[in-house]
Amino acid sequence: MLCSSDKGSFVAIIFFILGMGTLLPWNFFITAFNYFNERLNTTSSSNVSESDQTDPYMFDNMCVLLSQLPLLLFTLLNSILYQHIAERIRIAGSMVFILLLFLLTATLVKVKMEQDLFFSITMATIWFINMFGAVLQGSLFGLVGKFPPKYSSWFMSGQALAGIFSALAMLMSMISKTDNESAALGYFITPCAATLLTLCCYLVLPHLKFAGLYLDNGTRNKETKPDLDLKQKENVALVKIKPTDSEYAADCPGKSMLTDLDGVAFKSVDGAEKQEEKSPVLAVFKGIWVMALCVTGVFACTLCVFPAITVLVKPNGLFTGTMAEIFTPLCCFMVFNVMDWVGRSVTSVYQWPRKDSCLFPILVAARMIFVPALMLCNIPSRTYMHLNLFKNEFAYISIMSLFAMTNGYFACLSMSYAP
Repeated sequence: MLCSSDKGSFVAIIFFILGMGTLLPWNFFITAFNYFNERLNTTSSSNVSESDQTDPYMFDNMCVLLSQLPLLLFTLLNSILYQHIAERIRIAGSMVFILLLFLLTATLVKVKMEQDLFFSITMATIWFINMFGAVLQGSLFGLVGKFPPKYSSWFMSGQALAGIFSALAMLMSMISKTDNESAALGYFITPCAATLLTLCCYLVLPHLKFAGLYLDNGTRNKETKPDLDLKQKENVALVKIKPTDSEYAADCPGKSMLTDLDGVAFKSVDGAEKQEEKSPVLAVFKGIWVMALCVTGVFACTLCVFPAITVLVKPNGLFTGTMAEIFTPLCCFMVFNVMDWVGRSVTSVYQWPRKDSCLFPILVAARMIFVPALMLCNIPSRTYMHLNLFKNEFAYISIMSLFAMTNGYFACLSMSYAP
């Protein structure tokens, strides 16, 4: 007998953990930028003159490029992969590979090697982490879509909390004066444990009675149809044919044929039905293209400046001493992730504008104003755009708060409105 309710909210908790597990690895990876810059002997601190700043590998730029390119590419390819690779393999396989990649990254912390080799391995790792992350995230969104809408909110909240955890870890490591190597080791081991927990939760999910109600719903519905007592028989379709058509000759193997006086015949369409079971990519995109473009626009705007530009903003006098040292993890990462979580949470109680409103894509596009606004904050020692319009720390925090909250709100709303 099937369970009609999620007793103990076990399914909700599992989706929360699954959401957290999709983004926590990469969020922890990017908090180790100081470690990577130290290994590559790059300098980007504000107390160094422009002539002394060196970054021969352009690590920050390459990291952004090699993380977002596979993320975009495999998010699109995921609509094709689902037709050829089983959901269980895509989800579990992606988690296993992400786990192995972080084990490799953690191992390299204690392994000394040439900078060129270390840079190449790191760039390859970044590519594959985001490649499998895109497949994992897209597949899990498909999984949570089989459940009632409230479970999507749990999943999205888990994603937001992943960023808060990574920001807290970075904040604590800086307050405790932990060296970059030890901090990085912790940053890389934590995703290993989190990915293992996420994998276990995913494997447990199908065994919960309430989850089974939705995961097996399609199969059960098919099996309860009254006409399924004929499922062992050959499927037929009614078509008009010419009695003399050689294609439908009686001796044609694999064809069953009944012909009446009007030239009406039944032919087997097993192959055609099997082909139609998989929705064409274009047909799927036709139903979701507005929301797909909206969520793409939200993330594209966010990733233009976060964290590549936002981490460069420095305090201008209000934050001094220890507070100045923790300005970036506190005002950049913590503020962003907390307000992102707030924005996602708001959608569970209030949703505006409506799905069919033309105002929705307009507001998503309007978020692009945050890009120049954040670039005009206090970023010293840069060789381009010397205008620092928003020098005050609270101006930066206010812009960052609105930027993050709208990111969480519109991203979650786009996912909720998608068919």
